[in-house]
Amino acid sequence: MHEYALAEAVVETVKQELAKLETEHLASVTIALGELQNVNEEVFFEGLKTFLEEEPWDATHFHTVIEPASFACNVCGFEWDLTAFPHLTEDEREAIHFLPETAHVYIYCPSCHSRDFHVEKGRGVHIQTIEVLKEET
Repeated sequence: MHEYALAEAVVETVKQELAKLETEHLASVTIALGELQNVNEEVFFEGLKTFLEEEPWDATHFHTVIEPASFACNVCGFEWDLTAFPHLTEDEREAIHFLPETAHVYIYCPSCHSRDFHVEKGRGVHIQTIEVLKEET
């Protein structure tokens, strides 16, 4: 399950960032899940719980937001999101998830109909914020 691998990477990144800050006092972490990544959040949080067993924080410190996919045409500059293609089937969305380059088969610029576009946002998983508790002196 790639959700477990993603969860492990998030936990390791948080640990590294907290080490740089020289603290273990985590308040919260916000994780952006790209719409094209199609992450099963329930499985992702199961993975977080597994990788947090040895840590001083738990999964309640972690929150997710879905980052909507957006695209930009390399020909005319028009920008759009997936709502411009409501006819995409689950199979087509799954194909785009596993191989984002296949988006060019199913999607085109709604303005000029070019298939020469790039993904602006909504691909991958990244940490948006890490908030730490203020330590009392």
